[in-house]
Amino acid sequence: MAAKQNSGNNKLAMTILKGRTFIVLIILLIFFSITADNFMSAGALLTVAKHVALYGILAIGMTYVIITGGIDLSVGSVAGLAGMIAGGLIQEGLTLKMFGVTLYFSVPMIVLITVLLGALMGMINGLVITKFNVAPFIATLGTMYIWRGFANIRSNGATFSELAGSEGLGNTGFEVFGRNLAGTAIPCGVLILAIIAVAAGLVLKKTPFGWHVLSIGGNEKASKLSGIKVDRVKIWVYAFSGFCSAVVGIIATSQLVSATPKTGESWEMNAIAASVLGGTSMAGGVGTIGGTIVGAFVIGVINDGMTMCGVTEFWQKIIRGLVIIIAVIIDQVQRNLQAKMALQARNENK
Repeated sequence: MAAKQNSGNNKLAMTILKGRTFIVLIILLIFFSITADNFMSAGALLTVAKHVALYGILAIGMTYVIITGGIDLSVGSVAGLAGMIAGGLIQEGLTLKMFGVTLYFSVPMIVLITVLLGALMGMINGLVITKFNVAPFIATLGTMYIWRGFANIRSNGATFSELAGSEGLGNTGFEVFGRNLAGTAIPCGVLILAIIAVAAGLVLKKTPFGWHVLSIGGNEKASKLSGIKVDRVKIWVYAFSGFCSAVVGIIATSQLVSATPKTGESWEMNAIAASVLGGTSMAGGVGTIGGTIVGAFVIGVINDGMTMCGVTEFWQKIIRGLVIIIAVIIDQVQRNLQAKMALQARNENK
């Protein structure tokens, strides 16, 4: 009888743990709607949605990386460099000194060039990690500084402002990524988030590549023995993270209609927090895109809610750090409880 009661309690605790992020989100919405003036107004919710789109896209790429047992600290810097690349191509074009000409590209071509370069930056991370056996934390910490340095070098630390483009040069329309969808109050970034989230979720759960990603995080040695090309999968995962970061850089730059080398500073922390809050295990092998999106909403609500309540940036950093630590602790509790329940089930079947 006692064993059955313990089993029931464990199942209840597991249900609460699995739904913890959504529960926290509801509590936060209620709390800030009471403590922050106009938090539930259309304007405030629109601002939250714009920020959630940025954090969510970054976190989707981060989720793939963490599931493989890695980490990508360079996502914020890639976003910053991507914004500077796009801004520079709009404002200055691409000068070919040997031919004495300057090329100006259309906005779709600029976006394509930027996201491909973002994917290349992520691929470089993957190559360093897999081919030179460098720990993901160290490799991406190094490239975090490298990409941020290149972002500053691109303009000598200056800002590319007023990126409206010129009709004569055929590069107008970049600001569309930062606006609302025509005739609606939905930010374009939210639509892009939804598209990437659906695609990433389907790939993770319904394709061999996604199964390989989960398998590598669960047991890398067993994955190698089963014939999975582990290094290749990891390289593509980091390339995807770089792609997501570049998309974020484009959206953020479009929202500001200017490109600054400081874009994306510390955003890697928001991405990690959103992933972990959404149930992605830092140990690897476990994670869902849906959970990550809910985690991104939690981070967006926390950040904007604290700002509207007048909490200083210093305290916001402390709170974000605590959120990450608490999320990892809860994840460990959940893993221990799952192991305990599995052991109990095994003993009951004997």
